[in-house]
Amino acid sequence: MTAVQAVALVLVAAAGTLVVALEDPQRQAVGSSLFGLTLAILFLSFQAPDVALSQIAVGGVALPAMVLLTIAKVRRREQAEAEARSEGEDE
Repeated sequence: MTAVQAVALVLVAAAGTLVVALEDPQRQAVGSSLFGLTLAILFLSFQAPDVALSQIAVGGVALPAMVLLTIAKVRRREQAEAEARSEGEDE
């Protein structure tokens, strides 16, 4: 194992721990993106560029984007329901 591979493994472990330690879902999504990018670096260090490119596309961009969009939609829906309840109480 080379020094680059060892450093990449440590970075992946640190990024994974960071994602688990975060409590806010938005921050977890951003941390997940960072984790995906560190995995891509790990895959490159192990000479798997095709897997690294897939990891960048899916783990670094697509998955966090879907999570962030879902969180935004859920929060919008919750806000609309809260406003509807408050309007119902005013009447």
